[in-house]
Order: sequence, then C-alpha cells, then structure tokens
Amino acid sequence: MDTHLCDELLEEIFRRLFPPSSAAVSLVSKRCRRLLLSSTTSLSLNFPPPYNTTTIKSLSTFLSHHPYLSSISLTGGGDPLLLAVTDSCPNLRHLSHPGDPVSPFALYTLSASCVHLSSISVSLSRPLSFHWLPCFNSLKRLSLFFTGPSAEDNNLEIEDNRDASDSELNLESLSLRGISAGDSALSFLWRNCRNVKKLQLKSCDSVGDYPSFSKFLKLWNNLEEVELRTSRSIVDLVLLKLAAECFSLQSLQVHDGGNKEGLLHFINHTKSSFKKLDLRLPLDLENAHLIALSQNPNFQNLKILRLESCCLVTGEGLKAAVGEAVEELTLINCDVVEREAGLLAALGQKLGNLRELDLSHNEMMVDKDLVSMVVSCGGLEEVRLRGCGSLSDAAVVAMVRSCRNLESVDVSRCGGIGGEGVEALVVKGAALRRVAVEETKLTPLAKTAAARKCVEIVDTL
Repeated sequence: MDTHLCDELLEEIFRRLFPPSSAAVSLVSKRCRRLLLSSTTSLSLNFPPPYNTTTIKSLSTFLSHHPYLSSISLTGGGDPLLLAVTDSCPNLRHLSHPGDPVSPFALYTLSASCVHLSSISVSLSRPLSFHWLPCFNSLKRLSLFFTGPSAEDNNLEIEDNRDASDSELNLESLSLRGISAGDSALSFLWRNCRNVKKLQLKSCDSVGDYPSFSKFLKLWNNLEEVELRTSRSIVDLVLLKLAAECFSLQSLQVHDGGNKEGLLHFINHTKSSFKKLDLRLPLDLENAHLIALSQNPNFQNLKILRLESCCLVTGEGLKAAVGEAVEELTLINCDVVEREAGLLAALGQKLGNLRELDLSHNEMMVDKDLVSMVVSCGGLEEVRLRGCGSLSDAAVVAMVRSCRNLESVDVSRCGGIGGEGVEALVVKGAALRRVAVEETKLTPLAKTAAARKCVEIVDTL
C-alpha cells in the first residue's frame, strides 16, 4: 500500500474511516501516520491541568500536525488553550470550548488568526463585553455560557454597554445560557442580530435588557426556530412576545419549565405557521393545550410533534393534536400510551405519512399496542423503542414484516427483546442501515448479515 497508492488517495480513504479504525492506521507506518494526521479535519480533546508553558507548547505542536483541521472541541483551559488553537489552526471553521471562561483579549486574537470561523461556543465571565464580536466576519453560529456573579449592580458592564457602538452581525443562530437580570450588555446582541433564524435560551432568569429584546423580536423578524430550556422565569414573557410579534416562526421547543396560561395564550394567538413543536412539560401541559392545537389553523400543517413526560394529558388530547400531516411523532415516557388501550392503534390510522416514531421509555407498553400502530404506518423509516421493557421478539418480527422501509431502529435496553428479535430485524430488514442494541444480543447469523449488508451496530452499553 505504501508504494502503490498516492498520498491524495490514502488521505481520502482515511477520511472515510470510523474513529476506532483511524487509531489503528497510525500504527501501520510513519507515512500512514503522517497522512492520517494531515487528513484529520475534526478533533475533540479533553485537556486537564496543569496549563503551564510546557503543556501548552505540546498542544500547539500536536495541533500543528493537523494542517486541515476545521473543527475542534476543547474541554478546560480557558485562555491558554484558546491561544494555542489560535497559533496552530488557521483553517478552523468550528470551535467549541466549554468550561473555563475566556477573555475578550483571547477572542480578539482568535479573530485575527482564524478568519474563517463560522461557529463558536465559549464561556464568558461577568462583566460581559461583546466588542470582539464584529471582528468575526464569517461567524454564523454563536453559543455563549455566562458565568460569575450577577452583574445587576456592576457599573463596568453598564458603562461597557453604553460605549458599544452598533455593528450589524451576520449571525443566523444564537444560543445563550445563564442570562441574569443585570446582564444589560445583552442589549448589544439584541440590537445587532438582525439575521438570527434560530434562538436558544437555556437556564435563563432574564433576557438581560427587555426593551432591546422586544425590539429584536418586533423589528428583526426573521426568527424561524426558538428553544426555551429550564427557563421558567422568562417563558411567559417570551411566548407572549412571540405570539404578538413573530410571523415567521416554524419551530418551538419548551423543555423543563413552562407556564400553562402563557403556553395556551401562545397556541391560541400565534400568527406563525408551524412545522415543529417539541414540549417536555410534565406539570404544565394539559388536554386544553393539545385541543387548542387542533383548533388553530396555524398548526394544521405540523409535521413534527414531540411530547415527553406528558403526565396530565389523555388520549382525547393526543388524538386531537395529532394531525394527518405529521411525519415524525415522539411520545417519550408518556404514561397515557400505557394507560389507554387502543390509543396507538387510533393514532396509527391517522398517520399515513409517518416516517419517524419514538416511543422510548414507555416501559409498560405491550406488543399488541405497538403492532396495532405500525401495521397502519408502513412508510416508517426510523423507530426508537429504547427502554420499552415489556416488548418481546414477536413485536419486532411483526414490525419488520409491516414496515419494509425501516432504515434505523433502536431496541436498546429492551429486556424482553432477545437474540431472535434482533436477528429477524437484521436479516429481514431490507432497507436497514443502523441498529442500536446491546452487542450481547447479536447472534452469529445477525453479525454475518450486518457485515454483509453494511448495517451499523451501535452498542449502547
């Protein structure tokens, strides 16, 4: 191989290898190791302390052997690690550096060296400053995690916010985590992110500066996707403004902290036509919300409906909310699936266009309920049944017989499904490309069939 294949061909081969095989390639020869490093485009590194001159220099040397590196994820280190990346990775496009906060100086330096960066995920400490952001001309996706004491009485941040001159940013995706009431510097982002299509707010107690946030929603109306996670304090405010100001919204996710009245008001009054709705609200989602979905024409073309841990809804609400246009349905840990016999069969009869189904962690769901649904959904391509302990091999056999287009199936942590069911899935699944299952459940015949058909086996243990 060393003498008959050119460098370019070997590099292309190495790029297509899975990580375990890549590690073995480096042991073949010095040439293979050199070409493997030069063909690597993505790295994920956990860099523990100490962060002294010697270790940082070692990291810089290591990174310099990867000239085509375009994506890197670093854990720990703060400024020292970020500056090492700055010195060694001029072609970087994507940077994820969670953990220790980084300084504006390090970010200024990064912007001068890595001019192609389109995605950044970093932590910032208070007082907050965003003067460095306009220096990243290619930046499209930004994720920030705010740490340190609240800046509510911090005059430095207030002064920095006043001095920041407006500069329109090209961001299309903005993710913010940990906003506190005193983070007034956020007004710079709200004023200048006119092109944002996706907004994520995680673990936030405030939006930082309400007037500029309100203006952001009203004047720069390009939002298509909003995600609110563990942000109960602001959910009502955000949903109220979204219902009143946004006309382009297509997707909404609210997880772990909602407001019953605010959500119902949003569903009844939103002016946007939705394609995706994702709710994990164990104590804040009721039948009234699901019935309201069926009564608002803006949800009639909903293609993706994801509900998790919905303890307070019944079959009546689900049957009202699930429309014929739905192509992906998720009902994770929803006890109504186990509580009401015949519910899945009734849903299946409405879902002729269903392509993806996730019923994970419904531990008491039995074979009859699953089979009664999938026989009506012959177009299914992906099914996830992780943690459904009451299902047996018979359910898998019936599913394979009814769903000829299955490409991906997750039957991990299903105690009642054994080698017979997994074997039937791998051997008889004509379109199968991926199976998530414990390797101990693979029979010799299943292993042979998986290798022959290039089915990826994902061992979840």
